[in-house]
Amino acid sequence: MNAAPDKPAPHPRPRVVILGGGFAGLRAAQALRSAAADITLIDRNNHHLFQPLLYQVATASLSPADIAAPIRQILKKQRNARVLLAEAASIDTARRVVRLSDGGEEPFDHLIIGVGARNWYFGRDQWAAHAPGLKDAADALAVREKFLLSFEAAEREPDAGRRRAILTFVVIGGGPTGVELAGAMAEIARRAIPREFRRIDTTTARIILLEGGPRLLDAFPEHLSARARRDLEAMGVEVWTDSRVTSIDDHAVTIGEERIVTRNVFWAAGVRASPLAESLGVPLDRAGRVMVGNDLSIPGHPNVFVVGDLACVNDAKSGAPVPGVAPAAMQMGTFVGRLLAREIAARTRGEPVLSRPAFVYRDKGNLATIGRARAVGVIAGRGFAGFPAWALWLAIHIVYLIGFRNRVLVLLQWAWAYFRYERGARLITQPSAERVAKLRGGV
Repeated sequence: MNAAPDKPAPHPRPRVVILGGGFAGLRAAQALRSAAADITLIDRNNHHLFQPLLYQVATASLSPADIAAPIRQILKKQRNARVLLAEAASIDTARRVVRLSDGGEEPFDHLIIGVGARNWYFGRDQWAAHAPGLKDAADALAVREKFLLSFEAAEREPDAGRRRAILTFVVIGGGPTGVELAGAMAEIARRAIPREFRRIDTTTARIILLEGGPRLLDAFPEHLSARARRDLEAMGVEVWTDSRVTSIDDHAVTIGEERIVTRNVFWAAGVRASPLAESLGVPLDRAGRVMVGNDLSIPGHPNVFVVGDLACVNDAKSGAPVPGVAPAAMQMGTFVGRLLAREIAARTRGEPVLSRPAFVYRDKGNLATIGRARAVGVIAGRGFAGFPAWALWLAIHIVYLIGFRNRVLVLLQWAWAYFRYERGARLITQPSAERVAKLRGGV
């Protein structure tokens, strides 16, 4: 009797690899929760970070754990997803593998890239040592400790000139991050800590916000930009527009012929796409973002998608560029996740795959907070400012935070800060003697 022929091997489940556990990558993974696929999410950090509130970690309002959640915890009930703590070094689209920085490889059938952007110093990378930016929790803690250490160093400094330099804080960049950071620093120096020091008057701290363009918040209407400037100046922030930085060192920021003596410079002026995009071998824009198609896939590789800050795409409905903001990243991740889920389901059933729709960005508005009960916003084309904008900003950020615990903690901390003017996360956790000595160094 002849042996029965071997059964054909079952078709393997498609492998979907997602690079980045930010807004876009996480939404893509969640949109694939019911897909008959094996999903691998790779991130160099073990947590998802709510980046819009990083400045509040930097200014001691919140702790990093208040705005972050472990990725494994978020996806623990999603049985088709696993999480790898690793960093992608390059992508081989021909072989369909992601090369990892530790030498390993992760194969894929479909790839979603959402690794975001990094601080960009316009080709002056040496400035990074003097002007930390805000892209992750480590950045925020570095800014927080440098800011808090300055008051400690000033308390010990007998020389008036050096004390002025130590208590001069320069924020470079007049976008939302720069505006929020400068406003929060002014509130701390003038309202939260004046009674805590004996030899210095913290209200004399000089906070300078530099913007290279003609106005702050250029994504907002001009009257709201003007309102933001007035609010900042009322809080004691010096706003310098049309001020392009030409040099930064340990002792000063230079703007053309003008030299601001300072020990504290913070960067909020520009970001550039992750260099991982260069390994794709496809066209990039001037900021290093991948020029994707309307379905967010890259040219010549319909199985590779780019989402979030790494993607350069025009809205299919308006034709305008999709902004690099959190709502856009979330919408892109959800769009690609659902698209792949439909295609995988169709192939599993042996049905033809329909043509792909184009990504349509739904602009839900724009908000920027300036300080206590001060903010500006545009919703449905209507601009508003003051307490209503601030209250809406608070509500939206609470809603989008991941995890009930984080929402409750942040809400309580904001309420306490509102009524008591106190910042509960003013901790300096690293050895500080050497850094205090550096801050007190020669002008």
